[in-house]
Amino acid sequence: MEESIKRAGLTSYQLKWIAIVTMVVDHIGAVLFPGEMVWRYVGRLSFPIFCFLLVEGFCHTHDVRLYLARLGCFALISEIPYDIAFHGEILEFGGQNVFFTLSLGIILMCLLKHCVEWPVKIAAVLLVMWLAVVLRTDYSFKGILLIAVFYLFRECLWAGLACGAVWNFLWYGSVQGYGALAMIPIALYNGRQGRKMKYFFYAFYPVHLLILYMIAEAVV
Repeated sequence: MEESIKRAGLTSYQLKWIAIVTMVVDHIGAVLFPGEMVWRYVGRLSFPIFCFLLVEGFCHTHDVRLYLARLGCFALISEIPYDIAFHGEILEFGGQNVFFTLSLGIILMCLLKHCVEWPVKIAAVLLVMWLAVVLRTDYSFKGILLIAVFYLFRECLWAGLACGAVWNFLWYGSVQGYGALAMIPIALYNGRQGRKMKYFFYAFYPVHLLILYMIAEAVV
């Protein structure tokens, strides 16, 4: 019988909004109120949700190469807004924006998809983690590790959620522990896509960083 009632829970579209709102809160704190940590506590939820959605997007995309190209393109577009917002310089190579991390995550999943033996899978994860360190991407090798966790446990959601929660406590002396709360909305994911506004979500990242930078400059 055709399903007539939508499954309860959150769609990927709704999860994206949770990730975006918490990300904006985090960046407001980082750029405008660096001494008030409550903003950063809320912001810790965004990255785990984005990583989960990245895995979902990879598993459902019809063109992985286009998906990777899109992420890579916005990684380049976002770098100057990222650098001026967080470092006050047009180009600063001490750290790269999160789109670089997500792009490496796509490369990792492509490798894992074609790896059969576990030693090879582990080697692939370690290789991409090393690349994240070399490129100095946001969240570095730990960000790649979280993407690997969500991908490898995609068929066992609760194991993925448990490992994803533990991941947030790998950051010694950090506020990232609050990110474990991101497992709650992820657990409510109903497997549905919801509305499509993918280019809005991509473009929002550099645009909101530019806006925050301009606000910060205006109030100085």
